Amino acid sequence: MRRVAIIGTGQTVFKTKRVDVNCSELIFEAARAALDQAGIEKEDLDAVVFASAPEAFEGVHAPDCWCADAAAAIGKPSLRIHTGGATGGSGALAGFTHVASGLFDVVLVAAVQRVGESPDAQKILNTIWDPIYEKDFALNIINACAQMAVRYMNKYGMTEEQMALVSVKNHLNAFNNPYAHLKLELSVEDVLKSRVLCWPIKLFDACPRSDGACAVVLASESKAEKLSANPAWVLGVGASTDTYGIGDRMVDDEFDLADIGAFVRAVREAYKKAGIRNPRREISVAEIYAPFSNLEIASYEGLGFCEKGQGGKLIEEGVTRMDGDLPVNPSGGVQASNPIGATGLVRVAEAALQIMGRAEGRQVDGAKTAIATAAGGAAQFYTAMILGKEKP
Repeated sequence: MRRVAIIGTGQTVFKTKRVDVNCSELIFEAARAALDQAGIEKEDLDAVVFASAPEAFEGVHAPDCWCADAAAAIGKPSLRIHTGGATGGSGALAGFTHVASGLFDVVLVAAVQRVGESPDAQKILNTIWDPIYEKDFALNIINACAQMAVRYMNKYGMTEEQMALVSVKNHLNAFNNPYAHLKLELSVEDVLKSRVLCWPIKLFDACPRSDGACAVVLASESKAEKLSANPAWVLGVGASTDTYGIGDRMVDDEFDLADIGAFVRAVREAYKKAGIRNPRREISVAEIYAPFSNLEIASYEGLGFCEKGQGGKLIEEGVTRMDGDLPVNPSGGVQASNPIGATGLVRVAEAALQIMGRAEGRQVDGAKTAIATAAGGAAQFYTAMILGKEKP
């Protein structure tokens, strides 16, 4: 397997609705920015991976067809990836595999979502549930993640105040991110008093729905060293899938609904490939896919940053703040911007910017290793990618 690095990233500004562009124009913005940062043109690409979640968001069937030219895919092999919210992370893994396998030298991964085209994102997301037994009950991801939060509270004692601290931190970080959708100055009390969506998740515990696109350029070792003075090397990747039924996750001997077992398995796979044995000491910064504040706390434990049941203390002690020992979501994370099918790739792009020293106002000093995660489907698809300054 060949060494692979990220040599360029591109993001659009994320908003509730981008009325100034169509889907094709939106992905062009991100793709053009990624190529510019990598110092290459579309002719230098060998292949393209196109990532987007449910087409209903764009209002166009098969947006990869419509956006092929804007994503620089004309005349090149192209592959579409769709794993719900994990789509961007899965796209990054597909692009990595394309290059690591030796099949291609330079690959563009481009992800887009036009959630603003839909008047109600939840009505579209509800269609992932069983059409006979579940759809009419209006089950959705918020309900599922609320069940995970309640189970976590029951098992480990997480509090609503600890959840609120996550939201306060992430929205404060978003002020340093020029691409962020939401930039809110919040107090713990503001979060606790916000409207309940599905207890214990409240409005300010939740992510927005965003229009936007993201792109990254991955290159083989020889190309990366030629094109970039400071690439972000891929040290390890992992992916895992959980059951469709939420209740079926209560039978594992090691994990149950509170512990996000598939997430942990994906992370462990990435750590093993990267040779990471002590994540708390060896990871400099993390970009976690956590659309709700309870999931960030649970992810601290799944990432090995603390023991099970100690994630709440980690946020209370300020460990994961920008001035803490292990900053998490310097960009503001998913709670600040959520272009669903592109959100996972944004995590990868932000992690790469940290390693390349290009994160500007949200840069973590001395960042040497970064982990980016993604989650999607019925909270069932998970990916992880570890990036570093040194070649693996």
